[in-house]
Amino acid sequence: MSPMLEWVQLVDDRNRPCGSATRAFVRRLRLWHRATYVFVTDGEGHICVQRRTLTKDIFPGAFDLAAGGVVEAGEAMHVGAGRELAEELGITGVKLRHCFDFRYIDQRLKAFGGVFLVEYRGPMVLQESEVAAVEWMTPKDALALTPVTPDSRVALERLLGEGWLAA
Repeated sequence: MSPMLEWVQLVDDRNRPCGSATRAFVRRLRLWHRATYVFVTDGEGHICVQRRTLTKDIFPGAFDLAAGGVVEAGEAMHVGAGRELAEELGITGVKLRHCFDFRYIDQRLKAFGGVFLVEYRGPMVLQESEVAAVEWMTPKDALALTPVTPDSRVALERLLGEGWLAA
């Protein structure tokens, strides 16, 4: 969907819903919103790492350590996580495990992220407009990648630090 047409759930600095705006408006004004991070594991110590396309509006060409994206207006976090997983990797019919929520702020982004895990070993259908390629690797190797989306790095570091995943 075009960033101009995608309506995003806005939240205040305490993660309380307070309206909606287009993705482009949210990015331009760096507004608080919700985002999802779905870490796909193979059950053998690897995660699925994406290489973002060069046409992405933020961090083009970077590695993304999780599937995910913005939560749409009125959408529940777990619903957004499942939608993004299906859109980006073609993975459906799986049970997402909610691990934690976290607050992320940098020069480009202010978001409350919901972090999920899913184990999956089946075929994937990549979203051509967003995902250039995927590769399975250990979380330790994934953290060494550059350039990488910084918010997905923070989420993975916390997953490891809290024992949700092994390095």
